[in-house]
Amino acid sequence: MMYIKELLGYARSQGAADIHVIAGAPIHIRVGRDLKAITKETLSVEQSRELSYALLSEQQREEFERNLDYDLMHTDEQGRYRINIGYFSGAVGCVIRILPDVPKTVAELKLPKVICKCAEFTKGLVLITGSTSQGKTTTMSAMIDHVNEKKKRHVVTIEDPIEYVHTNKKSVVRQREIGKDTAGFYNGLRAALRQDPDIIAIGEMRDYETIKIALTAAETGVFVLSTLHIISIDKIIERLVSYAPAEEELHLRFLLADCLQAVIHQELMPTKDGGKRAACEILMVTDAAKNIIRRRGAFMLRNVITSGKRYDMISMQDSVDALLKEGVISEDAANSVLVNYRN
Repeated sequence: MMYIKELLGYARSQGAADIHVIAGAPIHIRVGRDLKAITKETLSVEQSRELSYALLSEQQREEFERNLDYDLMHTDEQGRYRINIGYFSGAVGCVIRILPDVPKTVAELKLPKVICKCAEFTKGLVLITGSTSQGKTTTMSAMIDHVNEKKKRHVVTIEDPIEYVHTNKKSVVRQREIGKDTAGFYNGLRAALRQDPDIIAIGEMRDYETIKIALTAAETGVFVLSTLHIISIDKIIERLVSYAPAEEELHLRFLLADCLQAVIHQELMPTKDGGKRAACEILMVTDAAKNIIRRRGAFMLRNVITSGKRYDMISMQDSVDALLKEGVISEDAANSVLVNYRN
């Protein structure tokens, strides 16, 4: 059986994104889209627990055994890792995400250039949306890096956990981790407003109080950048309103219409060479979009995107078609995404 240090080093050398440790199966790594077994023998219950516990302090073990799930960050001389430990059919196992050493740039990610324009807004709110594991945090980090390279700004991030570490370039970037540097997103956001921010980056919109104070900050002249879990842009209002008490819905709609600047929606697509590329649908919030947000017609946002090329808007159809034309994705991959965007 591999020791944990050997396992982390080997996975990095193979370009893996994740490591799966589970009893009753070989150790697997994810390279590109596929899982790959890297041991011949299956792990026993004891071996799986030993590998998973090797990453925890005694206090963390006790907390895990109380809660049955535990998330943590781990750092060694090779890099940083995001780890989730849990019970699977009564046995302890873990999934380890291998994090890049430095943020990737917008150019490296081959994202649309309009994303740089969005990163340079001086006020308002920009949301990066998508379902789970669609590269939202990676894109947000690239936007922060763009500001850091080009502008003299004070950026405060509130993250759970910190995935990409930024070093100061032209900007000053101060990163705060939930549970370590601040009690929660709401607490961190309230404090950030007293820290002379130009930009506040919130790892995720999770509750109404956080959403409300973020919108208030955006309305009063701070540029707020955040992520939100939704399956398509036309679900954005429904999702945000779902957090609000019924009597606050109208206020939330008007606040959102006044401060939302853009929405970047992502679908992470497998490429022919085993990698991944993000297809991006981009809504720039014009007067037409503001009116739709105010009056409960979110399904019409797709029409705004389709007719908004002169405002740098991009539909998912056009984004996927561009990847097809470039030859990096298959027809099957394209259809698997576009089936959800056809009326």
